[in-house]
Amino acid sequence: MILKNRCFWMSLLFGLFLTSFVAFGAEKLTMVTEATFPPYEYRDGEKILGIDPEIVRMVAQRNGLELVIMDMNFDSVIAAVQTGKADVAASGITVTEERKRMVNFTTPYVSARQVIIVPEDSPIKEVGQLKGRRIGAQHGTTGAQYVTDHIQEPERFANAALAVSALLAKKVDCVVLDDAPSKVFLTKHPTLKILPEPLTSEDYAFAISKSRPELLAMFNKTLAEMSADGSLQAILDKHLTKNEGGDAAEMLTVSAVAKEAGGWEKLKQEFHINFVQDDRYMYLVNGFGITLLVAFDAVVLGILIGFIVAVIRSTADQTGRFKVLNMLCKVYLTVIRGTPVVVQLLIIYFVIFGSVDVSKLVVAILAFGLNSGAYVAEIIRSGIMSIDRGQLEAGRSLGLSYPKTMLLIILPQALKNVLPALGNEFIVLLKETSVCGFIALSDLTKGGDIIRSQTYNAFFPLIMVAAIYLAVVMLFSRFLAMIEERLKKNE
Repeated sequence: MILKNRCFWMSLLFGLFLTSFVAFGAEKLTMVTEATFPPYEYRDGEKILGIDPEIVRMVAQRNGLELVIMDMNFDSVIAAVQTGKADVAASGITVTEERKRMVNFTTPYVSARQVIIVPEDSPIKEVGQLKGRRIGAQHGTTGAQYVTDHIQEPERFANAALAVSALLAKKVDCVVLDDAPSKVFLTKHPTLKILPEPLTSEDYAFAISKSRPELLAMFNKTLAEMSADGSLQAILDKHLTKNEGGDAAEMLTVSAVAKEAGGWEKLKQEFHINFVQDDRYMYLVNGFGITLLVAFDAVVLGILIGFIVAVIRSTADQTGRFKVLNMLCKVYLTVIRGTPVVVQLLIIYFVIFGSVDVSKLVVAILAFGLNSGAYVAEIIRSGIMSIDRGQLEAGRSLGLSYPKTMLLIILPQALKNVLPALGNEFIVLLKETSVCGFIALSDLTKGGDIIRSQTYNAFFPLIMVAAIYLAVVMLFSRFLAMIEERLKKNE
């Protein structure tokens, strides 16, 4: 009887825990976007604002949900919804037949046009003159696809801000972009203009996984209510009017002051705008912390994996043991060294952990650790194999077992020989973490991208990011040189 009562209460407690867990999970609505597309989505400090976040936030509030927003590359937002990493993708997404095969779309909430941005003095006056020109477009957008299908292959950029920066630097002759973001760019760069003839028209909607019909129905119902009571149009009017009017005068004034200022004054002003104003330097500070954390943890994991793989492979080479493990290690080395690290990162995030809610930081550390481990393994193995075989035989003749001989005699000498190569691997790994932005992790490079998307200045954010990487590499190289000098003295 007591046992039955205990089982009853345990079952009840477990049921309550499970119910509360499910309820807690249901209170979250995860939205994924690329916050470099004003006025639809953009950053203001740590907040992501714009038309899309405000609409989705209102949908969440009206249904008793808490909105969580993730910022990642545009070409990954559909995949994030497909794999369950996000509930809804809201990033100025155009409804196309190709995308309908992958996800469901809500009812459209706005109609947009693809327009052509050119310099004021451009010889391009109409769409018919685009053939043979250098056309810039954001990768993964319908604008880029339209140019590909109807004109020629465009030059593809990671985001709209980078495409416009290339236009300002005369790297391309024109840029194809959505109408509303184009007007925002023009308020900040009056030397550009939009051609009167649009390239094409399209509808924007929110993307939801095909496995979530109940979420699609909820969105459509709430969007219909917002359209009926005028709140949807109020959001559109608020952001479109703001970016076409109020901000323009301010940005034109700043531009005029910058033109009138001398070289040194202009440099100081641009530095202030890019890093001091609105505490934008914090994007770099926070991103630098993420970069160091990922790089350090990944190199520790890589050394651990590399050490194990190197010992297995060298033991198999010298003694013929561990044949199966040696074969598995060879497969691991072939796969990891034969594929790009960014592809491995995306596979681990979207495929291996596709249906599991794992921290993006853990995913990055695991991906870079596995990648580094393959190279560290071969570095350590080469160090082990460089030690004269007589050292191994001498250890064994002294009565030491094979593991003790490796641990006490071979490995210390091998590690000393490969220390420069291991240090170089850490430097390479540190720089490879710059692709973390593909899974919405705000590392140092992503911090620079965010600043560039707000100030539309490519020079200062990129130079600062490069300077930080360079400073860290120089400090680490000096630290490594000191260790090498100390080891030489010990000889």
